[in-house]
Amino acid sequence: MSRERLVVIGGDAGGMSAASQARRLRDPDNLEIIALERGTHTSYSACGIPYWIGGDVSTMDDLVARSPEVFEQKYAIEVWLRHEALGIDLDRREVIAHDVEARVERRVAFDQLVIATGATPLRPQLPGISLPGVYGVQTLDDGAAVQAALRNSVRDAVVVGGGYIGLEMAEALVRRGLRVTVVEAGGHLMSTMDPDMAGQIVDAVRAMGITVRLADKVVAIEGESRVRAVRTESATLPADLVVLGLGVRPNAEIALEAGISCGPTGGITTDSQMRTSAAGVWAAGDCVETFHRVSHKPVHIALGTHANKQGRVAGINIGGGYATFPGVLGTAITKVCNLEIARTGLSSREVEAAGLSAVTASVESTTRAGYFPGATSMTTKLIAERGSGRLLGAQIVGREQAAKRIDVLATALWNGMTVEDIIGLDLAYAPPFAPVWDPVLIAARKAALAVIDDRKS
Repeated sequence: MSRERLVVIGGDAGGMSAASQARRLRDPDNLEIIALERGTHTSYSACGIPYWIGGDVSTMDDLVARSPEVFEQKYAIEVWLRHEALGIDLDRREVIAHDVEARVERRVAFDQLVIATGATPLRPQLPGISLPGVYGVQTLDDGAAVQAALRNSVRDAVVVGGGYIGLEMAEALVRRGLRVTVVEAGGHLMSTMDPDMAGQIVDAVRAMGITVRLADKVVAIEGESRVRAVRTESATLPADLVVLGLGVRPNAEIALEAGISCGPTGGITTDSQMRTSAAGVWAAGDCVETFHRVSHKPVHIALGTHANKQGRVAGINIGGGYATFPGVLGTAITKVCNLEIARTGLSSREVEAAGLSAVTASVESTTRAGYFPGATSMTTKLIAERGSGRLLGAQIVGREQAAKRIDVLATALWNGMTVEDIIGLDLAYAPPFAPVWDPVLIAARKAALAVIDDRKS
């Protein structure tokens, strides 16, 4: 058998999971692996960047799972740092890459190719958006740039967007002593949550001393040699540093330009084995479009959990095994100050967009037995399909020990359970951990009654 070459574009979760899994199944004598990474790090936790900036994580190195040296020495995977892929020539089976350090272009031949180019922070076409001092936070190098900026005389920060990254970065910056304002164009923070669940979030953010401006849109970023202010529809806000927390889009241009199919979300389309429309070309991670198990629609949800699983699937198949990626629910969790926030499945808005009809139920409960020291409040909301009672989505907002309960609901959702099924789940109970009726079960009981009442009406 002649020696094949696998080229991977992207050195983080999706790409290096694929490379590592392929290596486990095929030795260096019959599979050479080269990974091209435009940055300076491999296999790191981008989700940990706000915690590094805020001081919970001591050093950048703590966020790196495996260095290029580990991949090369332990896995025989050759890593080319500071190599940006500019194009894919499918006819010649080559990747055109720019060596940033040497300032030369290189063509890298491949037999198999994995595209794992990740996602790009949304940067609206605004005056001043490219000024120094305006940062997206998507890569470890982005985080390092923010850390470098904080070593200078910065006092005022504006975070544009009130989603997960925006709020995590806002908390990190206020902990570093900055005056922080969050500007959100929508009517509530965390647009993936229902408005009735988001009220507690804005209260928690403001309690940290962060100014929150809702239903206010940024129209320009002002400054000369660097950013000095952010202008919204209703105010001009001083800013020495601006963080863009508007979400991300799939970084799929290189695939699209090569003629590889992309879907309505802008992500690369793949089959369940992570194969693209081009023979011998695979894709994984934040650059791909995937399948939502509840709405049955294509979605782009950028999460490291999905990227690692998709990379693993691609690597197994490249290595000669068989694996499939079964889709996503969009389960997510975060913490703002001491408030925990989690969701899975569809929100009420997403239910409507999917053409489904639903009833909802929300309950206030406690994380432990009410009499036990440390019991704190939490709100659980379930969204169930009208008629069948099938769980469609769930949301939790609460204090310590609240949010990880979302995993029970994600498991129920994954398996197509109804809210009545959930009531019978045999969940663990002891006063330090839960009331005798866990909040998940209380919410399911209320949702089941809502479904029954709706059937009668």
